[in-house]
Amino acid sequence: MSTLDVDVHGVIGALTIDVRFTVSGGAPVVIVGPNGSGKTSLLMMILGALAPRRGRILLDDALLFDGARAVDVPVERRRIGFVPQRYALFPHLDVRGNVLYGVGGVRGEERERRARDVLSDLDAGALAARRPTELSGGEMQRVALARALASQPHALLMDEPLAALDVSIRRDVRRFLADRVRSLRMPTVIVTHDVADAEALGGEIVVIEGGAVAQTGRLADLAAGPQTEFVRQFVAGRAP
Repeated sequence: MSTLDVDVHGVIGALTIDVRFTVSGGAPVVIVGPNGSGKTSLLMMILGALAPRRGRILLDDALLFDGARAVDVPVERRRIGFVPQRYALFPHLDVRGNVLYGVGGVRGEERERRARDVLSDLDAGALAARRPTELSGGEMQRVALARALASQPHALLMDEPLAALDVSIRRDVRRFLADRVRSLRMPTVIVTHDVADAEALGGEIVVIEGGAVAQTGRLADLAAGPQTEFVRQFVAGRAP
């Protein structure tokens, strides 16, 4: 089973980020924390879009970053899929074009086949000719996930994947996402602000406050012994 080991220390503006955790392909790691605590910056360090000052990131046997050895693998070679906030689909491309953009390293029919297959796997094949403006929030999420998976990544990062959805559809999309992430069996890191998301996704929760890990554990562990005011509010569904 694949494993992603993260141990990073970096400075983003006035914020110092110092985070360590490990995630395997069994269940995702869910990152939570107050606004401005460094959650998205942490994802960018794992992805390779921001460079830590020191530390180490290892995906299976591949060393992606090592400050001591001056190793910093570029984003396009890290084999990590990424679903950003609000999905960032290209409005001038149809769904097929958006997913083809995520397919790298192959051309021609193989490229087309890979895009078709990943859309089909996510029950989104019928959306191929639509533009993003013609999609519902749940459909946009599936397409963004398809684009991230089209490159056949070895790990997956998702930044607030449910935050842009209307409350009326969030429950169904949350259930779909939780089932899909578990079926992928790859290391997955998901940032959220909603305790219902964390509950549905399962796995370990890493609470980040002020750029550092404040508490870790399953949701039941956090609820049984919250160590900060944010954790108390989060498990009660009142986190800001």
